[in-house]
Amino acid sequence: MNTTKRCARALYGFQDWVLDKLIHSEVVNFDETGINIGGKLHWLHNASTPLFTSYFVHKRRGSEAFNNMGILPVFKGKAVHDHWSAYFKYDCDHTLCNAHHLRELTFVYEHHNQLWAKKMIDFLNEVKIEVEIAEKQGKLIELSLAKKYVKKYRRILNEGFNINPPPNPDTIKKRGRKAKGKILCLLERLKNYQKETLAFMYDLNVPFDNNLAERDIRMMKVQQKISGLFRSFCGAEEFSLIRSFISTVKKQKISVIDAICNILDGKQIYHEFSCQ
Repeated sequence: MNTTKRCARALYGFQDWVLDKLIHSEVVNFDETGINIGGKLHWLHNASTPLFTSYFVHKRRGSEAFNNMGILPVFKGKAVHDHWSAYFKYDCDHTLCNAHHLRELTFVYEHHNQLWAKKMIDFLNEVKIEVEIAEKQGKLIELSLAKKYVKKYRRILNEGFNINPPPNPDTIKKRGRKAKGKILCLLERLKNYQKETLAFMYDLNVPFDNNLAERDIRMMKVQQKISGLFRSFCGAEEFSLIRSFISTVKKQKISVIDAICNILDGKQIYHEFSCQ
C-alpha cells in the first residue's frame, strides 16, 4: 500500500468530523473549480472557515454535488459565495463576494467609462474600511451610518440604471429572452441582492469577500498545473481528503508533519482541534 492510500485510510473518520464542524459553523465560505480526472472535467468543491477546510470531488458543479457533499442541505448559517445560482436553492442566509463585484465594476468603469461603477467601487471600499475600524473597537458601525450607506448604495445604483435602462420591448423579438447585457445584469444583481452584498456591514463574522475559500482552493489549482490531471476518481478523492486535513491542521497552527505522523500511528488527533 502506498503512502497516499495509507494516509487516506488513516483519515477515514476525519471527513465526517470536519463536515459536522462546518455544518454547525456560523459562517462558511464556499467555492469550486474544475479539475481533470482521467481526461474528463470534474469539479472540486470546497467549504472553508478560519479553522476548518473540506474538499469534495464530484462530476457535477451544481446542487447534485452540494447535496452529496452534505453541508448545504442542512446548513442554517451564512453561506459566503460568488452568486453561483445553485447556492440559492438552499435555505440558509447568503452573503456575496464583493471582490467579484469590484472586479466587474472595475471592468465597467475602465472599458465603458461609466462613472457610477467607480462610485460603487469607492463606496464598497469606504464601507469596508469603516467596518474594519469599528471591528478593531469590537463593535459594528453605528446604525445611523449604516442607514446612510444604504441610501448612498441605492443612489449609485439609480445612476447606473439611468445610464443602462432596460431594453425597449418594441425593439425585442417576440421569441427568446430579453437581451440585457452584462452591465444591466450586474446592476440588477446588486439591486436584488442588496442585503447579501452589504451583509458584512451588519455582522462582524461575515467577511467582505470570499478570499478565504479562494485561497484554500488555490493549492488544488497548483496541483493541476503541475500534474495535469488525476488518473482516477479514487485518487482525486484520496488527495482531496488528505489536503482537507493538511489545510485544517495549518489553520489550527499545528505542525503538519507531526499531525500526519500521529494519524499514521492511529491517533485521531483532530478530535482535539480548536473550534474557536
